[in-house]
Amino acid sequence: MASFVLPHALHGRGAHKVIAVHGWFADRSAFDPVLPDLDQGAFQFALVDLRGYGEARGAAGAYTSGEGAADVLALADRLGWDRFSVVGHSMGASVVQRVLAAAGHRVRRLVGISPVPASGLPLAPQQWELFSSAAHTPENRRAIIDLTTGGRRPAAWLDRMVRRSLECSDPKAFRSWLDSWSGETFRAEVEGSAVPALAVTGALDPALTAELTRATWMRWYVNSQLVELRSAGHYAMDETPLELIRAVEDFLRADGNGDGDGDGDGPEAG
Repeated sequence: MASFVLPHALHGRGAHKVIAVHGWFADRSAFDPVLPDLDQGAFQFALVDLRGYGEARGAAGAYTSGEGAADVLALADRLGWDRFSVVGHSMGASVVQRVLAAAGHRVRRLVGISPVPASGLPLAPQQWELFSSAAHTPENRRAIIDLTTGGRRPAAWLDRMVRRSLECSDPKAFRSWLDSWSGETFRAEVEGSAVPALAVTGALDPALTAELTRATWMRWYVNSQLVELRSAGHYAMDETPLELIRAVEDFLRADGNGDGDGDGDGPEAG
């Protein structure tokens, strides 16, 4: 397993290097909706497939955030990126926070999109049944996507998201990743980090809310910011791609000024 290289695609030629990690329901194609409008002159993005997803669908592994972080760092070494920013969606935010815990000196900026906190996300028994059986039950995947986008999205979009999820994920890995992102706690390893950290949440997502983020992310990261997208749920890349790009790129561009604060009308500061 030491020789495993995360499948990835590079976009852009900018000096600011960024590694982006997908969430539980998708491979790196999760970022397809934002690709056409990224600033590929200022940034270079490496979009990865975690073990069990996409081109790594058949890859053996433990399917944990710690293993994912080690894979991300190994890829950064392979690319020759000594320092870089990290972006993670949902489960992927757990992975990139593990990157910070393992090698904080290498992380320029940290971004979580609907981020699972470093304390995990314990699920009530009924929720656990819904989530844990989703590996083999497409209807449950659809119910989860519908729930976390406020019940407002078209049926055809929900169906397409389920099809993508089924096509790009290995059921065993999908199920194993749930144990990691929901149940593992590594708060003590990141609490107090001064690396600038942005959380982007969607107002239509009833699970990974701005309130939860204020109680976790915003308390643990010294230089933290929060942007809540009013028209997004859990999948901001699909739901509000332009608003997401603006929030993330504005934050990444602020690298070097210390606190990354804007003009006072944008993100909350921690």
